[in-house]
Amino acid sequence: MAKIHEMGFELLPHPPYSPDLAPSDCFLFSDLKKMLAGKKFSSNGEEVIAESVAYFAAKDKSYHKNGIEKLERRYNKCINLEGNYVK
Repeated sequence: MAKIHEMGFELLPHPPYSPDLAPSDCFLFSDLKKMLAGKKFSSNGEEVIAESVAYFAAKDKSYHKNGIEKLERRYNKCINLEGNYVK
């Protein structure tokens, strides 16, 4: 908490779960799910891990940056709507 205040961030109260405020990594998994859709794997572990690692390795830094920036806009929208649901 001290580090949050030291860096000038304000901690806002929010419900423990809100469907309109996804975790910061949510954008990662929807794209990964689309990429894996319809693929068949002979094992549950190694091939899926290899495909996932290759998928993320192919992404450049802007992919992650853009995902975080979209989350910031979504949070701000929710704050401006005073916690009302954001579609």
